[in-house]
Amino acid sequence: QVHLVESGGGLVQAGGSLRLSCAASGSTSRIIARDWYRQAPGKQRELVATFGTGATINYSDSVKGRFTISRDNAKNTVYLQMTSLKPEDTAVYYCYATDILTGNYWGQGTQVTVSS
Repeated sequence: QVHLVESGGGLVQAGGSLRLSCAASGSTSRIIARDWYRQAPGKQRELVATFGTGATINYSDSVKGRFTISRDNAKNTVYLQMTSLKPEDTAVYYCYATDILTGNYWGQGTQVTVSS
């Protein structure tokens, strides 16, 4: 199994930056994908950025050019650097991982609030 813990959320003014971290523990050698999702109040959870097999990276159109996903394999940690934040980026951000044998896992979420 995989255990995910997010950190780094908080309150920031529009135009500011935050860096989220997602630390994985457990069967980390079997993880084949690491993603970031977010869910705003009253909206469905949406994919923000993904680190797929072969280290392919993709972003949603709404964050492309502003957010950067990266990882530190030695620390089993994935980061989401968020810049030029907008009020519409306000959401709970979730880390997501796929273990090739046991399936998919979510972190507990971290709140990001962008004030105008």
